[in-house]
Amino acid sequence: MATIGDVARVAGVSRSTASNVLSGKKVTSPEIQVRVLAAVEQLGYTPNAGARALATSQTMVIGLLAQFLPDEFAPAMLQYILGVSNTARELGYDILLVSEADGARALKRITDSRMVDGVVLLNVADQDDRLEVLRAASQPGALIGLPGDPRDLDVFDLDFAEAGRLMVDHLVRLGHRELLLVSQPEHVVERGGAYVWRLQDAALEEAELRGVRLRTASAAAQQPQVGRDITAILDAHPDVTGLLVHNEAAAAALPSALHVRGLSSPADLSVIGRYSDEFARTFSLPFSSIESAPDRLGQLAVRQLVRRIESRTGLPEPHGVRFISPELVDRGSTGAPRPGR
Repeated sequence: MATIGDVARVAGVSRSTASNVLSGKKVTSPEIQVRVLAAVEQLGYTPNAGARALATSQTMVIGLLAQFLPDEFAPAMLQYILGVSNTARELGYDILLVSEADGARALKRITDSRMVDGVVLLNVADQDDRLEVLRAASQPGALIGLPGDPRDLDVFDLDFAEAGRLMVDHLVRLGHRELLLVSQPEHVVERGGAYVWRLQDAALEEAELRGVRLRTASAAAQQPQVGRDITAILDAHPDVTGLLVHNEAAAAALPSALHVRGLSSPADLSVIGRYSDEFARTFSLPFSSIESAPDRLGQLAVRQLVRRIESRTGLPEPHGVRFISPELVDRGSTGAPRPGR
């Protein structure tokens, strides 16, 4: 069985640094956090909460089921994990990160053994096999991400449909008639990443209502392929004046791709992304964006979960879906299209 020392060795950090990342008790750099969490996933490491569970009726541990999937951008996923872990720490709870590929089996194991007081699910799919396990568990749970069937669950998510409409509306108001949406890889859609088609379907519907053309494309989530994808997409659509980017890896690769082509934003191409302000600062992104609010979503999910954990008589409010309304952060990357375009 892997130990925290094994995690530290694989991640190339000290034992105390690895412990700080997993407990959230001290701030560490995003790069180190990614390395430690990747080592946790590689080794299948989980802290032992059994002793505390035997001593008290509560473990003071929240299970966090999350995976760094190869078709999603790891730094973006890390922001959701930090949002959950930071709020849990503020409320006096530790986090048990579970990243097994068989999420349903892992969830049943940690709930049946009472290793945790409650569970937060990330990487929520449209048809997610973990949900029936969670509904049957004695512990409460919360989801960050909207599944196809959210009944009897506390669900928190960005309103991706409204985000798609807002992105299109903003560019149309500036006079753009030729738009392109770059989304997550096809694999994300195939495995049930509903947030991709929720934004895309709403954006296409809004474009049709406004009488403009919106074309769609997908790009990879990792370098160097995402760079090649962005170049091919721009080559294939030279008439596009407004670009919507619903892919964090593509957004991070876009400044370099535009520079190589001698293009600037908004003079040559207006750009709106969908990512957090922290993500924009980390990657020095100059593009306006819809705030994805991973920290706020983590805070809302954990606070509601802890309320259910600590309510001895049960919360009177029913379970339900709570959306965060999208907000446009203007960084000056959009403007009217050049005459003749």
